[in-house]
Amino acid sequence: MKLNLKRPIIFFDLETTGVDTSKDRIVEISMIKIMPDGEEIVKTRRINPGMPIPPEATAIHGISDADVADQPLFAQVAKSLEQFVRGCDFGGFNSNRFDLPMLVEEFMRAGIDVDFKRRKFIDVQNIFHKKEQRTLVAAYKFYCDKELEGAHSAEADTRATYEVLKAQLDRYDDLENDVDALAAFSCRAEAADYAGRILFNDKGEEVFGFGKYKGRSVAEVFREEPSYYAWMMNGDFPLYTKRVITEIRMRDKLK
Repeated sequence: MKLNLKRPIIFFDLETTGVDTSKDRIVEISMIKIMPDGEEIVKTRRINPGMPIPPEATAIHGISDADVADQPLFAQVAKSLEQFVRGCDFGGFNSNRFDLPMLVEEFMRAGIDVDFKRRKFIDVQNIFHKKEQRTLVAAYKFYCDKELEGAHSAEADTRATYEVLKAQLDRYDDLENDVDALAAFSCRAEAADYAGRILFNDKGEEVFGFGKYKGRSVAEVFREEPSYYAWMMNGDFPLYTKRVITEIRMRDKLK
């Protein structure tokens, strides 16, 4: 089933040095931009992470230090990537929990302020887990009846994700062919930051999603214990999370 699009949507996948969005870096990025008329624009490139690629990461995606030695740093391609994704919604497999937070961090480290707040994010894995409870390779076999060749290469995983979503729309009559509806269905607990450290409660208030203050109001904790804000700002938290807690703290001070 062809996606019903009001604006372009980008399906993307990242290969990285690891899974820590604060410390790790992108080594390959693949994006397939789907235009409302169905045109597909593919952009795949290797990135020099500026750090050694751990052997355990190479064992998964097959990309070594030698493969990226002559490739540009993310900061060198950040502006062109921002132009490519501008005004687009996004889709991926486990993208809400990993790929999106990682991409946001890389843009912020490069000094490029990308506005993702008005974009919609479809996480095909969340749809799959709510419907069938499987992995990407199994999802591709289940929905598309094909073996996923080249799994863990960014472009193969990206294209498989796009094909799985179209097949999900064909299979489930109750799955609405609309980006807003798909984004809402595929999201988990609503978060104020991309890493899920700061969540919204049922009153729309920002609360901690981790640690000893889990479930408590962020603004309230910072009022009672200002050192907790300093601890987070000096800690190993994603840059975007630090931006969010700073906005909460400044907003609370202006009340």
